[in-house]
Amino acid sequence: MARDRNIPKDEFRDQVLETRRVTRVVAGGKRFRFRTTVVVGDLKGRVGVGMAKGLDLQQAVQKGRHDAKKNVVKIALYGGTIPHEVTAKFSAARVIIKPARPGHGLMAGGAVRVVLKLAGVRDATAKCLGTTTNKLTTALATIEALKLLRPEKKNTQNKENAAAPVTI
Repeated sequence: MARDRNIPKDEFRDQVLETRRVTRVVAGGKRFRFRTTVVVGDLKGRVGVGMAKGLDLQQAVQKGRHDAKKNVVKIALYGGTIPHEVTAKFSAARVIIKPARPGHGLMAGGAVRVVLKLAGVRDATAKCLGTTTNKLTTALATIEALKLLRPEKKNTQNKENAAAPVTI
C-alpha cells in the first residue's frame, strides 16, 4: 500500500473518442486489431489528441493515451472561454469556434465538444462544417483551430486618459 502513495498523480484526464475494429487479411484468414482515438486534457488550457492500434482494446487505449500526451498543445484561454472567433480545417473537416459570455455553456457537438471540454473551455459555441463524419479528423481540426488562438492584448493606455473626454 505504501508503494501506491509514491506514484505521482497524473494531471491529465482522458476520454476515448472513438473505437474501431480494423482487419488485415493474411493467408490464413483475417487478423483483427482495435484502433482508438483518445483525447487528453488538464482542464486548464492543455489538450491533445492521439490515435493508436492494439491487439486488444485496453492496449489500444493505453497507447492512444500515450500518443495524445505526446501531442499536447497549450491554448490561450480568456476566463472560461476563448479570446476570439477562429476557423480551421483539417482534411475534410472544418470547424468554427466562437467565444460566449459566462454562463452560456458549451454549445458544441461530437468530437469538438470533447476536445473543448478537456481543454477547459466552459463557454463557447462551435459548429462542424464539411461532409466528414470521421471523429478523428474533426478532433484534429479542433486542435488546429485552438492552435490559431492568440492571447488577448492588454490595454497599455492609462485608464484615466482613455476615459477623459476630448475637448477641441
